[in-house]
Amino acid sequence: MELLIQQLLNGLVKGSIYALIALGYTMVYGIVELINFAHGDIFMLGSFIALALLGAFGVIIDPKTNPAGLVSGGWLPTVGVLLAVLVLAMLLTGIIGVLVERIAYRPLRHAPRLAPLISAIGMSFILQNVGQIWHGPSPVAFPEVFPYGDIHITSNISIGWKDIFVIILCVTLMIILQTFVQRTKLGKAMRATAQDYDTSKLMGINVNMTITL
Repeated sequence: MELLIQQLLNGLVKGSIYALIALGYTMVYGIVELINFAHGDIFMLGSFIALALLGAFGVIIDPKTNPAGLVSGGWLPTVGVLLAVLVLAMLLTGIIGVLVERIAYRPLRHAPRLAPLISAIGMSFILQNVGQIWHGPSPVAFPEVFPYGDIHITSNISIGWKDIFVIILCVTLMIILQTFVQRTKLGKAMRATAQDYDTSKLMGINVNMTITL
């Protein structure tokens, strides 16, 4: 039973990350009916950007010299650095997504359905090669920026600080996205464009900006 609970916790952590990525896939397909094959590659570049920002802020952790995973000054500067890296990485990744849409997808919006699909696959290959040129073909480990060790619920059930942060962050972002789509004018424009592209244009919605976002 304890093994089952432990695996459920592990699945919850991994599933939270996959759910966020899947939301991006479904939003793109729901609005423009395009399977964005480059979506996961944009997330990959976002991870590399966050890694570079952590290095710029001096948060490359060495378990021997800094096992707690803190920048100088303790917890408060560490939390501030993580929030800054999170915001900057999301902003820069969003800019990459906008550029991909403007270069690879918008010129083919009214082309036959196969053309944007091929363009998406090609953009995926390009982004993968950018990542390989940047960091090489070997796997790159993300540095630990949380305290080492786990929280032991029982002797055989535990969860790490990083896992707790991932779950809280994913749930928070999902709530923000839900509120944005349901409560804001831009969110309503997204839903209208997904329901009827042509009618949305007739109603004065800037569908190009909506699709880009």
